[in-house]
Amino acid sequence: MNPNPGSIQDFTRSKQLNPTVFWRLAEDIPKPLNTGLIVTSIALPLLLWWLVTTFGNIDPKFLPSPGKVLEAFGHLWSTRELLKDTVASLWRVGVGFLLAASLSIPIGVLMGSFASIRALLEPLFGLMRYMPAPAFIPLLILYLGIAEEPKITLIFIGVFFFNSLMVMDTVKFVSKDLIEATYMLGGTRQQALFQVIFPHVLPGIIDACRINLAAAWQLVIVSELIAATEGLGRRISVAGRFLRTDEIFVGLIVIGAIGLAFDLLFQYFLRVSCKWALQKR
Repeated sequence: MNPNPGSIQDFTRSKQLNPTVFWRLAEDIPKPLNTGLIVTSIALPLLLWWLVTTFGNIDPKFLPSPGKVLEAFGHLWSTRELLKDTVASLWRVGVGFLLAASLSIPIGVLMGSFASIRALLEPLFGLMRYMPAPAFIPLLILYLGIAEEPKITLIFIGVFFFNSLMVMDTVKFVSKDLIEATYMLGGTRQQALFQVIFPHVLPGIIDACRINLAAAWQLVIVSELIAATEGLGRRISVAGRFLRTDEIFVGLIVIGAIGLAFDLLFQYFLRVSCKWALQKR
């Protein structure tokens, strides 16, 4: 018999009785449940879509059925138009995003590490962040013409400032104890920056890039309105002009599938490069 029935141990043990698998707080769920929930998140919307279009008596011009969208996908793929559009959009997003990430990551690390750099750049970056990237389209056409340069630059503008500030915030909140411990062990400022701060914030940097890649895909739709002859954004725009709603759905689904693939790639890179961070979560 417990001599101290009102102890903290008894209270904690009572809270642990009959745990609910679905509502585990800050814990992993079993893999079968995780897989089932993932499948449900995709299958349920598809089922509802099929039910609505099959039994809802809806004009296909407003909401095509999954079968019609699949037919449109097959047609566009057989004519290689969809492949050309996808490659064109991937190229623009890839170049614009990689340029933005390669510059914003080191700048964000410097802004988060040194108050002097932060005071110099944060007001400007904060100002630019609130300027909608599509508002720069007239200037980009004026300065760069109507070829690929303004499209890539628009994506760069839409990603660079947000990514820089998100990386800065990740670095800014690194515990000072880590830096002081580095100095106490004889480390230099350069070692503290590259061997302590950067590895510590790498998971946050990967997450910031993963989030801002979605912004790049949103902007590619807008950028391809600038005299583009190929691209998923142009495909959606042309399909909307002629009320080919099935082709609009094809473009949206392809963009979503590509985005999901890149999202999973970022998550894989995080698991491989930052195993220690996942153990802490």
